[in-house]
Amino acid sequence: MLENFTWFKQSAYLWREEGLAIYIDPRGVTTDDPADAILITHAHFDHFQPEEIERLRTPKTRILAPTNVASELTGNVTAVRPGDSLDLLGIQVQAVPAYNLKDERLEMHPKKNGWVGYVFNLGSNTYYHAGDTDHAPELTEIRSDVAFLPIGGTYTMDAEEAAGLAKVIEPRVAVPMHYGFVVGSPSDADRFARLADPVKVETLTPQNPFEQP
Repeated sequence: MLENFTWFKQSAYLWREEGLAIYIDPRGVTTDDPADAILITHAHFDHFQPEEIERLRTPKTRILAPTNVASELTGNVTAVRPGDSLDLLGIQVQAVPAYNLKDERLEMHPKKNGWVGYVFNLGSNTYYHAGDTDHAPELTEIRSDVAFLPIGGTYTMDAEEAAGLAKVIEPRVAVPMHYGFVVGSPSDADRFARLADPVKVETLTPQNPFEQP
């Protein structure tokens, strides 16, 4: 279920299969694959890098992004809000809420911004990329085969909070992200795996070296 995914850093991924290349929050991209589609979760620098998008895009590239990000881009751009569902190159994509609940994080990812995570179907599996979020109540309704969840704390859920969400979603595989870069230690992945049990956890190796000890 993860064999077609490349993790670059933070929350940046590439999915490649059958001639398609779909990027999520591209940052630190180490490949030259032109993008068929790019999905952006929100406006923070470690998720939205216009120069990276320009390098990867072609005239045909589809881009999905929240409204305040979409307004900064040109081309085949679709603004999305939480709750939106659409067809993207034959792939069903749903934008889901991504925001903070903890008092100390409320101003980092406010609900009013309309920032998102994505649930999408690739092949026979459903994937959830959470973006930057806490364990918001709307997320308890998500069901996916694979859940990419932020675990670094400070700006998002920490390992314990993400493990709690994983147990609610009950994916076949949970994948930690948003750690080891900016905030969060690489060891947080091991803690997440312990706390998420009995949910199976798989960790990917980033293409960029971890920045945090």
